[in-house]
Amino acid sequence: MTNAVEVITLGCRLNASESDAMVTLARDDGLTDAVIINTCAVTNEAVAESRRRVRKARRDRPGATVIVTGCAAQIDPTAFAAMPEVDQVLGNHDKMLPGAFAAEHFGAGTERIRVNDIMAVRNSAPQFLGSENSPGLKGDGRAQSRTRAFLQVQNGCDHRCTFCIIPYGRGNARSVPAGEVVSHVRNLVRQGYREVVLTGVDLSSWGGDLPGQPPLGDLVRRVLKLVPELARLRFSSIDPAEVDPVLFELIVSEPRITPYLHLSLQAGDDMILKRMKRRHSRQQVVDLCAELQARRPEITFGADMIAGFPTEDDAMFDNSRTIVADIGIPWLHVFPYSAREGTPAARIPPVDGNIVKVRARLLREAGAAVKAAHLAARIGDTDTALFEENGQGRLPDFSLVRVDNPPPAGSLARVTVIGATDDHLMGSLHG
Repeated sequence: MTNAVEVITLGCRLNASESDAMVTLARDDGLTDAVIINTCAVTNEAVAESRRRVRKARRDRPGATVIVTGCAAQIDPTAFAAMPEVDQVLGNHDKMLPGAFAAEHFGAGTERIRVNDIMAVRNSAPQFLGSENSPGLKGDGRAQSRTRAFLQVQNGCDHRCTFCIIPYGRGNARSVPAGEVVSHVRNLVRQGYREVVLTGVDLSSWGGDLPGQPPLGDLVRRVLKLVPELARLRFSSIDPAEVDPVLFELIVSEPRITPYLHLSLQAGDDMILKRMKRRHSRQQVVDLCAELQARRPEITFGADMIAGFPTEDDAMFDNSRTIVADIGIPWLHVFPYSAREGTPAARIPPVDGNIVKVRARLLREAGAAVKAAHLAARIGDTDTALFEENGQGRLPDFSLVRVDNPPPAGSLARVTVIGATDDHLMGSLHG
């Protein structure tokens, strides 16, 4: 890999899909012997890890060009430019432009910081392709097996949750027109992808900046109608306050939409949700999930939750802990609260750090208990798994299943569940 372009990805799947695109852009621009670090800014630890990866890249590749991009670089470019290991800092919008990695941008006399005002970006979000199997393409640019494609249809966010720094890294909400999305989905299916995941920074806000302000449900309905050969459609994350009526009906009635929703929940206490500046209440989320399950009993949920938000007391935390079982959330992502400078929440007196750690552990334990019960309940079922490059399969409800002698990556195969651990299912190929 002496002259290779290596992309190191931190953070979300959106970053991962953009990393895939940067490999192609860098190759097309003729860039060689470089390391691109695609940073994350969601927590202080994410920023610290981004800096550690920059230093490691220089140690591992002392002669390579080190380029830093991503949300942390967008938000604080001067801090990364001050690192002696860094050759150039590239903004989130700039990194996806044709020619971004052309030779004239590097070397003596060139700008070390190429970061524009992300809030001024108004064009439709580009669309990038990524794989579930790894964060980005392989280091030598070879594509992953065509199993599951992540398609960015939205970027940025117009909401200002008090804990979140990401809008300052991604800019305001902007959507890809439906016709372009359909064209990309059709192309992905022709390439052999069996499942497409629609992604975005605030996916459920798709359409708000387009003529007529169509809701996300309109886009989903159009994709399903115009690409009938698409086997599966999934969503990266949904804001429970933005499930429009068309989207709701499609989720409960369309078998090609996987019965799995990852919710941007964050907390289960009304006062904390209000202080976070979220737009849903605890009961609204409980009711939404109950209505979805009543219409489509096999549906499961994932969720992001923050432990130890400022002012959270024991009773408030208990409301968050108990909502995991009240809804039934097997796929829980827990984040200990991390104050981000520049956000309103950072000015609120914090919860003691040791308490935050305990609450994060208790939330994870609550999620693990629901997950174990869900997996145990699937024993004896027969369902269709999409097999990935690592030989594992995903059932439509996001359950992971392992079988002896798995079929090739990208295969859809019927599997009978014969056992379960706390983490995954064990199955046998059916028929």
